[in-house]
Amino acid sequence: MTTYPISSLTAGADDPKAPILHLFGGPYLSVGGCRHEVPEGSKRLLALVAIRRGPVERRSAAGTLWPAGDDTRASGNLRSALWRLGGLGTTLIIADRYSLTLCEEIVVDVHVAGDWAIRLIQNTAGADDLVIPPCSADALDLLPGWYDDWALIERERTRQRMLHALEKLSHDFVRTARWAEAVEAAMMAVSAEPLRESAQRALIAAHLGEGNWVEGRRCYAAYRDLVRRELGTDPPDIMADVELSRRDIRLDPQTPQNGRHNHKVSAG
Repeated sequence: MTTYPISSLTAGADDPKAPILHLFGGPYLSVGGCRHEVPEGSKRLLALVAIRRGPVERRSAAGTLWPAGDDTRASGNLRSALWRLGGLGTTLIIADRYSLTLCEEIVVDVHVAGDWAIRLIQNTAGADDLVIPPCSADALDLLPGWYDDWALIERERTRQRMLHALEKLSHDFVRTARWAEAVEAAMMAVSAEPLRESAQRALIAAHLGEGNWVEGRRCYAAYRDLVRRELGTDPPDIMADVELSRRDIRLDPQTPQNGRHNHKVSAG
């Protein structure tokens, strides 16, 4: 299986003609930068097969997507959904008598983002991985408006993975004194989940690492007010926690240091 950097989602993988299946904010297909809509009756089938990342038994797919009614009707719905996909002019699903498999040349944004997130979380990321994802926090909403059990589970799993990755990315940027990017990565996590304490901690740590103490205090005050409104209680003192942990993480010794940033910093 080919692994792509997160930047490939806008670059069209390594091939500008490579078809990209977008499940964040989708599903829809883009080829060479041109957007192609997926037929409404085929969207759930395409998303299910893409998410599974491997062969899906036809009977299992039909039963999952069309649980109401008998097997004959579900099988008919499956055949109709496959037929509609043929109108896109690009082979998306390879089907035989027993299984369905996503065509190998299709790049799926959720797979690219998930692989990128795992590399960051497991500390196996390369230099190409240390970039801000080419999408907004709102765009990280997987299959918005879908309430099938399988979609809800995958949405939450993907959301958690991406939040952990964004926080880790912010910490890595702090270690290399890439302050603006550290703030931006943390803000993406905060925007996706404003009540998430670890995301707020990463944002405050980025501000304090750069020496912007007032910005850090302002972020904490906004977070404290939000928690009071939503939960009726005070949050932990993140500012104190970040300050205490500043002694534990130093700037990367290979990073050029200058002026007031030549000191210990913390990712929190």
